[in-house]
Amino acid sequence: MPWNMKAWLKVRLITGFFVTVPAVVTAWILWVFWSGIDDIFGPMYRQVFGRSVPGLGFLTAAAIILLMGIIARNVVGQRVLTWAEVVLVKLPLFGRLYPSVKTLVEAFSPQRRSSFKAVVLVQHPREGEYAFGFVTSEVLVDTPTGKAEMVTAFIPTNNLYLGEVVLVPRSDIVATGLTVEEGIRIILSAGTSTPGRLPRL
Repeated sequence: MPWNMKAWLKVRLITGFFVTVPAVVTAWILWVFWSGIDDIFGPMYRQVFGRSVPGLGFLTAAAIILLMGIIARNVVGQRVLTWAEVVLVKLPLFGRLYPSVKTLVEAFSPQRRSSFKAVVLVQHPREGEYAFGFVTSEVLVDTPTGKAEMVTAFIPTNNLYLGEVVLVPRSDIVATGLTVEEGIRIILSAGTSTPGRLPRL
């Protein structure tokens, strides 16, 4: 086989692998979730209807999630959920796992993403070394020399859900021109999705 043909096949196989595997893994995870939920609620519906009804367990789980969302948006419901969370966190093993899992899930929630106003570069942890950060708010600080316009930046240090909150002068941040989604993708890909040139105009 000619060398050009081998190189052509190699490139296409590698490209096909990295396109196919994420899709297959995602489909597999969804299938496992679907099957697992059906296994939980399936026996209950089998007793009610006398036979298994595929997908009914999944719809039940979706209804429960919707109901929890409705309760969480209610003032009284928020208080009840907060109280329940305090109780659950005190449980020996559950209390260790729940905060980490909750923080991880919230990192991908629309509320968390909407709190990020812009993707910037911040000199951190020392001068001359830049880190990707997300601007979350603007602050006016009274200093001995006068008022200083500052921004609060969240700098992820562990994928996305853990990090440091730093207050830096507005003049010290470098706008990247990236969208929040692009910034999140860079963090989650360990920097491999970083554009070849910043700032992006």
